[in-house]
Amino acid sequence: MNPARVWNLSILAVLAAMAAARLPLVALNWANLRLHPSWMLTLAMIHHPLLAAAAYAQRQRMPLWSAADALAAPLALGLAFEQWGALLAGSEYGKEAENGLAARWAVTYTDPLAARWSGTPLGIPLHPAQAYAALAFSLLAVLLHFWLPKRHQPGDVAGAALMGIGVAVYLTEFWRDSEGRGALLDGALDGPQAAAIALVAAGALALLERKKTLGIDEAAHE
Repeated sequence: MNPARVWNLSILAVLAAMAAARLPLVALNWANLRLHPSWMLTLAMIHHPLLAAAAYAQRQRMPLWSAADALAAPLALGLAFEQWGALLAGSEYGKEAENGLAARWAVTYTDPLAARWSGTPLGIPLHPAQAYAALAFSLLAVLLHFWLPKRHQPGDVAGAALMGIGVAVYLTEFWRDSEGRGALLDGALDGPQAAAIALVAAGALALLERKKTLGIDEAAHE
């Protein structure tokens, strides 16, 4: 892979994420933006700029599978940092930690801004679900990093990343407060868990054995 093109792709993806996060925020909250511009423009929001990254990769004739493999571990690490940020901000907060082992590492929020921005309950010990997810994503990033040079075919690391992210999201949702997360199948699943199942399915498809000619084409591009 050309390091400069991978770097440019990453920068483009970051800029696309910033634009995708801020433009709808401004459009949907114009009245609040006029009253509190600094609050609205600094709210942390995460969007997935895959379309911009894929368009750049195709324009530069980068091998998509290999590019996805190279970025899999950094993406997992980025998700870990995002969850640590969510923990500090009080967003995506966990369920109330009942008496027992979980209460020893529970987190209690007291800042009114956490309640105002994310609806975080104040003064109540909560599961640090964001930390659970951050640790899972960090472990996944390490595994993907060491697997990259041993991949069987292009796309294997990306497929494993999708499956790992999906499993981490699905499991950690059991400790998250369900407020505003969307109930599906009479509460059997929430929105993020449904998305997690889709990620696991997409990762499994990426891991399927593909024609050998695909691997030859990928090697020719590299």
